[in-house]
Amino acid sequence: MAVGRGARMWRFDAGRICLDLVATERAGGVPGTCEQLDGPVHLAQWLTGAGLVPPGTVLDALDGTWVARFHELRSDVSRLMAAQLDGPPADGALERVNSLASAAPPGPRAVRGADGVLVRALSAAPDCAGLLAAVARDAVDLLTDPVARAALRRCQGEACHRLYLDTSRGGRRRWCSGEVCGNRERVARHRRRTSGPAGASGPATPGADGPGEPGPAGPEKEIPPGVE
Repeated sequence: MAVGRGARMWRFDAGRICLDLVATERAGGVPGTCEQLDGPVHLAQWLTGAGLVPPGTVLDALDGTWVARFHELRSDVSRLMAAQLDGPPADGALERVNSLASAAPPGPRAVRGADGVLVRALSAAPDCAGLLAAVARDAVDLLTDPVARAALRRCQGEACHRLYLDTSRGGRRRWCSGEVCGNRERVARHRRRTSGPAGASGPATPGADGPGEPGPAGPEKEIPPGVE
């Protein structure tokens, strides 16, 4: 799922909220990546998009301190997931995430909206510690679930750093998203196959009996999944 925020899109398709949080960080050295939680406004948007607070929730207390604390949690979760993927141990990060997870997350309530339909609300105004606890608990659940742990992957797309849970049949999914990184690779593969040998002298001659030489590649277009 993607949620618009101006020129960018929040993505919530990693399979866990804690992994969606990690996906907001700037990947060191990866072109085109940027810090997505760069202030209180964007953090508030992310919290709503992730479902941690219902739409329309007033977050008057949200300030730069919240942003810094979510950055710290994000960094710790990133280290813990990297450790699961044969990275170095991250015992300090584990201790900090466990500590955050011990707080109480916001309590949910079912209330009737203006149209009489039940909608989700919170029992009290959410504070930073409670929202951090919700994400930290999600990370603890992932790390202690053998099935989820075994499904943890890092995207193999070029210049992509995203973590995700592979729930595909057979566990052979290679990309964080088939519509994004998967389609990008299919387009590149298609263009390589149709561009001909390097150094081709010019476009094919119309009406020639034999195979002509391909002309310049046209504009990039989307190749549907399964067209290889």
